[in-house]
Amino acid sequence: MPGIVIIGEAWGREEELAHAPFVGTSGKLLTRLLDGAGIDRSKCFLTNVFNLHPTGDDIGELCGTPSLAGYPAHHGARYIHRRYSPELDRLRRELALHKPNICILLGNTAMWAMLGKSGIAKWRGSADVSTHTYPGLKCLPTYHPAAVVREYSLRATVVLDLQKAERQSHFPEVRWPKRELWIEPTVGDLHEFRRRFIKVGGVIAVDIETSGSQITTLGIAPGPDIGLVIPFFDPRTKERSYWATVDDERSAWGFIREIMADREIKKVFQNGLYDIAFLYRAVGVKVRGAEEDTMLLHHSLQPESLKGLGYLGSIYTDERAWKHMRTSTTIKQDA
Repeated sequence: MPGIVIIGEAWGREEELAHAPFVGTSGKLLTRLLDGAGIDRSKCFLTNVFNLHPTGDDIGELCGTPSLAGYPAHHGARYIHRRYSPELDRLRRELALHKPNICILLGNTAMWAMLGKSGIAKWRGSADVSTHTYPGLKCLPTYHPAAVVREYSLRATVVLDLQKAERQSHFPEVRWPKRELWIEPTVGDLHEFRRRFIKVGGVIAVDIETSGSQITTLGIAPGPDIGLVIPFFDPRTKERSYWATVDDERSAWGFIREIMADREIKKVFQNGLYDIAFLYRAVGVKVRGAEEDTMLLHHSLQPESLKGLGYLGSIYTDERAWKHMRTSTTIKQDA
């Protein structure tokens, strides 16, 4: 049985004639994309959510009432019509037969069918567990090859996503990174964290979250599996301040000021020009020892792609799409 099942949207004209998936222009491009990611197409099982050809290649023609029970809107407020439930039943039987280690979901419709989500640009690149059609399977969504045909700059992103899928195809479970995060610290916790984890001559990653002219949170990570979150804004309190007293907040900023000023502690930022300037402008913190900027490093590798931290996390790590799981917002722009 294959370790990889690839799920597309529906048949195009060539697929309708052949009664087989991915035999037209998108299929030929898919083969090249898979080759670029080190995946042998012949060893994968390929299928579609709908084995039919929508008129005008518009999946919207499948929407209507009464809607398909148990599934969210496909896009906007439009729901797939109940008459197409046999197609989902057929897909369920195929998945039960092959029991893949991972399903590669090509495009929004495949993601809707397996994860119950829409908005492929938000969720692509992150492995997750299916909740619909065949719950419990590991899935990784990415753009459909047809989208790459229309916008070729997406090619690099799809290849990187497929490379991740290939790595994930060797085991069935989702393995999200495990980390120790210090949240809601006391002043004592800050100094204990420094004593245990921040070393002279070492490297720390630094990131801030902002709202208006204020820094709401500052994060420090001296390694891939340990991090410290220092909050300043807290909507749960009357004063909207995390720190109980002015002296405690002053001590927290003193802790940050001391670390940022130490040249022997090297710093890595994401869009560091923004963070470094904001720290100085908002609270007078000077940063010394800034070594690298992940946004600029990525830009040197993939100048045509997005550069935001959420995007970088989606292609270089096995993290979930955390940027779209939070409820608060930030004004920082690094995409």
